[in-house]
Amino acid sequence: MGLKSLILAAAATAALAAAKTAMAATVTISCGALGAELQLCQQGAEAWAQKTGNQVKVVSTPSSATERLALYQQMLAARSGDIDVYQIDVIWPGLLSQHFEDLSGAVDKATLAKHFPSIVENNTVDGRLVGMPWFTDVGLLYYRTDLLEKYDRPVPTTWAEMEESARVIVEGERKEGDQRLQGFVFQGKAYEGLTCNALEWIDSHGGGSIVAGDGEITVANPQAVEAIGKAAGWIGTITPQGSLNYGEEEARGVFQSGDAVFMRNWPYAWSLAQGPDSPVKDKVGVAALPKGGDQGKHSGTLGGWQLAVSTYSANKEAAMDLVRYLAGEEEQKRRAMEGSFLPTIQSLYQDEETLKAVPIMRELVDSLKNAVARPATVTGDRYNQVSTEFFTAVHSVLTGQRQADVAMQDLQRRLDRLSRGGRW
Repeated sequence: MGLKSLILAAAATAALAAAKTAMAATVTISCGALGAELQLCQQGAEAWAQKTGNQVKVVSTPSSATERLALYQQMLAARSGDIDVYQIDVIWPGLLSQHFEDLSGAVDKATLAKHFPSIVENNTVDGRLVGMPWFTDVGLLYYRTDLLEKYDRPVPTTWAEMEESARVIVEGERKEGDQRLQGFVFQGKAYEGLTCNALEWIDSHGGGSIVAGDGEITVANPQAVEAIGKAAGWIGTITPQGSLNYGEEEARGVFQSGDAVFMRNWPYAWSLAQGPDSPVKDKVGVAALPKGGDQGKHSGTLGGWQLAVSTYSANKEAAMDLVRYLAGEEEQKRRAMEGSFLPTIQSLYQDEETLKAVPIMRELVDSLKNAVARPATVTGDRYNQVSTEFFTAVHSVLTGQRQADVAMQDLQRRLDRLSRGGRW
């Protein structure tokens, strides 16, 4: 090949490379930051970028769901295109749907059918799929297997059993010199996490889910009052006062440091508690959250996160491709094995390699089936107000400012005013 031909070939190659660069999109995705969540999101997004030749920018958002929603609402109300792909809570599709693209045309029916139908249905608003299922969640009870064995205590099946075991073990360990050990830690800060905890307490006592499916406000019933009052009795006895300022990570920090017998948290905490540097590695068990009593039920709040593409994105096609990749089977399996984030693809609950890495998945199917949903569907775009009223009222009981019956009656009146005369 002559010099002229070489020059022309080099110019053509450079032009092709320049064209590819010009065609490459930069997609910005918001990711949560609980445990290894941010790292896993970054890894998955970078793998997609390398595969497609696009660029990706990962933005960390507040770990508090309440703070994250406020940030999202501010950006979306301003029609900001700064974020292309949003990680959204399972309770937000109805609230934010007008700001997100319909993904039903971006995902074939066979692929969509692999996911739990209930989650797909949850993410479909007025016939539009506004969120692609990414991972699901349910509230769980974590416990110290070594301490239960030491004191010959069974895995608690009721809240009363949990309270008694926590008291016995803490008293015994304090006598042996461990002054740091606490009985039970949970998410007690006034935010969405407290809504999840308190809903579990109430539903496990047969007290319903704040607002019933038919729109009736039920939060002031005797079972709900009993459940909230019982939880308030934990503060300062088996639960430290500091729990009133705990989110997920604060509670995990105490438990994983070896300073709590029991913890309520989401499945993500499992892989971290089992990490090589964890002080409680191989000393942790997981079970369904306790029942309210012999006539109660095991109840964990249904959680989970979806991926949504902003209507205001300038890179919608690339953003949809990123969503398809991150929500795909290979990526969901990796996230489950490395971070114990529960897949939304049903077949992975029978995948032996995944189950070997995350053995608690074998026990979680029943918890997912029995999970209690927050009343986001029935309350629609007012759910955030309902939840804020609820966790504020519960927090006032936990802090000792009000009695449970007074707080729940006042909450009932507040929700009445938010609704249409006591119904939605």
